[in-house]
Amino acid sequence: MPLIVTTGYHSLAGVRPRNEDFVGMVTPNEPDLSSKGLIAAIADGVSGNEGGREASEYAVRGLLSDYYATPDTWEITTSLEKVLLAINGWVQQQGSVRRELAGMASTLTALVLRGRMYYTAHVGDTRCYLLRDDGLGKLQKLTQDHVWDRPEMQHVLTRAIGLDTRLAVDHGMGELRQNDVFLLASDGVWSALTEYDITYFLKQVSLSILTPEQASSALCAAALEAGSQDNSSAMILQVNTLPEGDLRDALSELRSLPAPPRLKPGQNIDGYLVEEILHTSMTTLLYLVNDTAHHRKLVLKTLHPDRANDAHERSAFAHEAWLAKRVVARFFPQVINPDQRNFLYYLSTWHPGESLQTRLAAGQHFTVPDVISYGSKLVRAVGALHRRSILHRDIKPANVHLGDDDEIRILDLGVAQSGLDSEDKSLAASFTMAGTPSFLAPEQYQGDSASRQTDIYATGVTLYYLLTRHYPYGEIEPFQRPKFADPIVPGRYRPDLPVWLENVLLKAQGRRARTARALVWRILTAEEFLLALERGAARPLPAPGATPLVNSDPATILARAIQRPYPGHRDRGLSAAL
Repeated sequence: MPLIVTTGYHSLAGVRPRNEDFVGMVTPNEPDLSSKGLIAAIADGVSGNEGGREASEYAVRGLLSDYYATPDTWEITTSLEKVLLAINGWVQQQGSVRRELAGMASTLTALVLRGRMYYTAHVGDTRCYLLRDDGLGKLQKLTQDHVWDRPEMQHVLTRAIGLDTRLAVDHGMGELRQNDVFLLASDGVWSALTEYDITYFLKQVSLSILTPEQASSALCAAALEAGSQDNSSAMILQVNTLPEGDLRDALSELRSLPAPPRLKPGQNIDGYLVEEILHTSMTTLLYLVNDTAHHRKLVLKTLHPDRANDAHERSAFAHEAWLAKRVVARFFPQVINPDQRNFLYYLSTWHPGESLQTRLAAGQHFTVPDVISYGSKLVRAVGALHRRSILHRDIKPANVHLGDDDEIRILDLGVAQSGLDSEDKSLAASFTMAGTPSFLAPEQYQGDSASRQTDIYATGVTLYYLLTRHYPYGEIEPFQRPKFADPIVPGRYRPDLPVWLENVLLKAQGRRARTARALVWRILTAEEFLLALERGAARPLPAPGATPLVNSDPATILARAIQRPYPGHRDRGLSAAL
């Protein structure tokens, strides 16, 4: 059953010649209702001129439209925060470039209802209330006014959109319950009425005596009758039905489906003809299938039958399918919705080509221009993931596909994390260290969690390996806990490598310092990585400094020198390292 909410609002100018309040709401259809929820907002312009009305209207309209443009993988609070910061910058700019709008600013209170949770974002002195039908019927004020606490300055705002270049937004969240009644109100309503009065009208909604529309109108009228000297606006939302669970419960259908048996070429599953087994691992199977109804080839990914009854594996696979559906860009295979689905799997587009690892194993030689070109595309793809708050956690040649169309695509989101994973306790086990040992950043071996920088590190190792067929710190086995010295310069294996590209690769693989005072010299973002590749020799990065000999581990130096000497010059490699 979906989330169903009854809503209503009312707004009056009152004794003021102009209504500077603005209210708005979006109640989307699926899939936005499950992924983003519905959002309502109220704003009160605080400027005494034209700017107040313009600020409140822009704040609400901007939030309602831009919120749904944020990635589904962002947390609700992240989406609200980023949109409101952008709106604050715009209001600030308008007030400085248009004289008639000088001093324009607005309060704003927003409410998001999604799944079985509610979220608030608040700045100023508009308010959000909740009346819960829990036997007590007590009114809860979910926001705190941002005003001076001195008696003579109780209506002077300390925070508002457009008031300052920096905006601090209060966020709140809680669990939804059936028949919850929310009220968004401007100060023209709440300052003129007591909490007893507000509770009375909201109870009328809870008891189905008044509709939210009728109660909103009655609240505004009561505020004016009580002597309100300001615009009066109210919006009421009543929760009629709740979905079975939160956003993660949108995956329940996939989790509950049975895993198919191991399939052979020529067999059929839900109308898809199996042509080839593309890949087999301990946990998953990939098939090339023919979608005869739409005359196209697709990739079908499913759980290995041996893991079909593993609750964690089923949950992780459903999470992977959910993430894969949301990375809509040319850098990833696109998920296809099946006409019918009776088994646990998901479908994605098929692209002729092979992984970089397969091409290396077949003897393909990648030139420096090849690596610069493909590396730029790979970094763009990693950046696209990070902008959606997704960490891949297993970037390596085997998970990077080079299509016959010369496009780079990232594969396998099996161990990826998104900003929403914390909402699903069943995914907690996936927060542990995951990935391929030789591509894991040094700090991960010291207990640090995955981050954008660890993906950057793995991307740098991937390009290094593509050029040299070696690892910058030597190959690491799963049972090892390595100690990292300085990486082996890639020019040792590829004398044709430009110095500027060598410096980029070394900076991408730098060891992240663990102290705040130490120098951090790893590339920090995909955008910085891409800029370094595009600028090339025109604006080269400086060579990273070597670790002082006094801070080096002699045993590590000796082991690396023996394992990775200069090609054909064992003694030279040892003497150079020492």
